[in-house]
Amino acid sequence: MSNKYLHHPLDVKNIILSRDQIKKDILSSRSDFLDKKIAILGGSTTSELIHFLDIFLLSAGIKGTFYESDYGKYMEEAIFDNKNLTKFSPDIIYIHTTAKNIDKFPDFDFSESDTLSLAKEEIKKYTSIWKSLDNLNALIIQNNFELPKFRTLGNIDAVDHRGRVSFTNKLNSLLLQEIVSHKGVYLNDINYLSSLIGLSNWHDNRLWFAYKYAASFHGLVFLAQNLKKIISAAFGANKKNLVLDLDHTLWGGVIGDDGLEKIKIGEDGSVGESFKDFQLELKRLKDSGILLSIASKNEMENASLGLSHPEGILAEEDFVSIKANWEPKDQNIQLMSNEISLGLDSFVFLDDNPVERSLVRENLPTVSVPEIGNDPNHYFEFIDQEGYFERTTLAEDDLDRSRYYSENQERNTVEAKFKSQEEFLKSLNMEAKITFFDEMSLERITQLINKTNQFNLTTKRYSIKEVLQLKVSQNFYAFYGRLADKFGDNGLISVLIAKLDGNSLLIDSWLMSCRVLKRGMEFAMFNFLLDIAYKNDIQSIKGTFLPTDRNKMVENLYLDIGFELISESNEGFVYEFKIGKDRSDLTHFISVID
Repeated sequence: MSNKYLHHPLDVKNIILSRDQIKKDILSSRSDFLDKKIAILGGSTTSELIHFLDIFLLSAGIKGTFYESDYGKYMEEAIFDNKNLTKFSPDIIYIHTTAKNIDKFPDFDFSESDTLSLAKEEIKKYTSIWKSLDNLNALIIQNNFELPKFRTLGNIDAVDHRGRVSFTNKLNSLLLQEIVSHKGVYLNDINYLSSLIGLSNWHDNRLWFAYKYAASFHGLVFLAQNLKKIISAAFGANKKNLVLDLDHTLWGGVIGDDGLEKIKIGEDGSVGESFKDFQLELKRLKDSGILLSIASKNEMENASLGLSHPEGILAEEDFVSIKANWEPKDQNIQLMSNEISLGLDSFVFLDDNPVERSLVRENLPTVSVPEIGNDPNHYFEFIDQEGYFERTTLAEDDLDRSRYYSENQERNTVEAKFKSQEEFLKSLNMEAKITFFDEMSLERITQLINKTNQFNLTTKRYSIKEVLQLKVSQNFYAFYGRLADKFGDNGLISVLIAKLDGNSLLIDSWLMSCRVLKRGMEFAMFNFLLDIAYKNDIQSIKGTFLPTDRNKMVENLYLDIGFELISESNEGFVYEFKIGKDRSDLTHFISVID
C-alpha cells in the first residue's frame, strides 16, 4: 500500500507525488475513523499543508474536516468576531505562524532592554490570540519560530542581543513560558523540526516569493507529520507499551549461544556502545511512564541472565511483562495484552528479525511494527520519528505507570491463592478518594477521558478546556476517583460526568482504567452519584451505552446496577434508574474517604 511512504524514513518525494492515491488507499482499508474538525489559521499559505496533514491524520485513524483562514489573516480571524469560525466549531485550532510573521527584528541601535521589550510585544500578539479563542473550547496548537537561514553577524548572531538568531531564541523562550501557563495550548516545535531536516531543506525562498509558503514542500511534509503526532496524542491515539525482542535487539549476539561474557553491550566497542545507548533511551522512555515488555524466543533463564549484564542499563524489574519461551510471538503478545488489560492498539513491537515482524504485523494488525532493520544505531530513531509515545502533558500518574502495572502483577499472583473473589477483595484493604474535578487533576482527567476505551460507556472525548468548563459548570456534576490498597496507589483511575436535566441526572461519560477492573470501584463511583441525587431531590438517573468494538465489557453495566432499558436506537441504548425513598447502595469492599 502507498501509505508505507508515511512511515519513517519518510519518502517525501512519493508523498508529494502520490498523496491522492495514499488517501484512497487508507480510506479503502479501514472505516473506524475518529472525526475531528481542524481550523488552520495561517500566517502564510496553507493549502498544501492541509493536503499533507489530511493523509497523515487518516493514517492515524483520524478523519479531519478542515477550515482554512484567508492568507495571512490568522490574527484577524482569531481576534475579531468570526461567525464562520464559530459556526465551524473546531476541535483543534492550529496557528501556522513562522519567522515570516515576526513583525520586527531589533535594529542595531537597540539596547538590551529595547530588544526585550520588542520580544515581549511580539509574544503578546499570540497570547491575545489564545485568549480570544478561549470561547471556542478548542485545543490550540501554536508554532514557535525557526531560525533564520542567514546570519548577518556570523556566529555572534546567537550572542549579540541584536542578532536575528539571538532574538529568535529569546522569542522561543518567552513563548514557551506563556504556553506552559495556558491550559489547552500545545507547542508545535518547528524550531526543532527545521533543525532536524536542516535549515537548507526547510527554507525555500522561491516558494515564499512566488506562493507565500513559509516552508518548502519538504518541510511541509515533516510539519504535517509532526502535527499528526500532537493531534493523535491529544485524542488518545498514542501508544503505551513497547514490546522488545532480546538477541540483536537489546544486545548484540545470542545469549543462549554466546553466554553473558560474549554478548555485546557496553563500552568495549562501537557495537556494544550502540546497544548500551539504545538501552539508555529505553530506560528514559520507561521512566517517563511508557511500559516496557519482552517477547523473545529464549529460555527464561537466559533472558534473566542477559538482563543481568553489568554493562546493561535495563534490568528485569524495568519490564511489566516478560515472555521468554518458544511460542509464536504474536501469541505471547496477545497473552500479554490480556494479562495487563491493555488493548493491542496500544502496543509497539520492535524486533530485528523481519520474519518475526511480519508474523506479528499479519496476525495482530492493530499492533504497530516499525521496519527497524538490524542496525541498533537507528532503533530508537524509529520510535522517536514515528511519534508512537508522543505526549501533550506529563502528569504525575504517568511517571508511576510502570509501578502500577508491576503492583497489579503482584495482586494477580496473590488473588490465585484465595478461594473466592470476595475474600481477595476484602484482603486488599482498599481505600478510595472520590471528589469533584479540581485544578490539580485536570490534565490526568483529560488524559484518562481521551485514552480509555474498554470501560467507557460513551467513549466521548473532551479537550482540557472542555474539562475545565465542566469543572465550573452549574449544570454538571463531574467527579473522579483514586484507588489505593495494601500493594500501592493506583492513582486517578475513574471519571464520571453527569448533567443536571430538570429532576434527572444524565450520565454523560463514565469510564475507568482497566488496571482496576473487578475491584468494585464502579460501585463506589455510582454510590457517590447517588449521594448527589438524594441531596438534590433527583427522581431518576439516566445513562446511555454507545457500543463500540472496544467497550463490550460494559454493555450490561447499567442492567447489573439496577437500571431499566427504556429505549434503543442508532444513538445507543438508554437506561433509567428510579430514585426511591429508601436508598440502597451498591455493595463493594472499598473504604471511601471524603
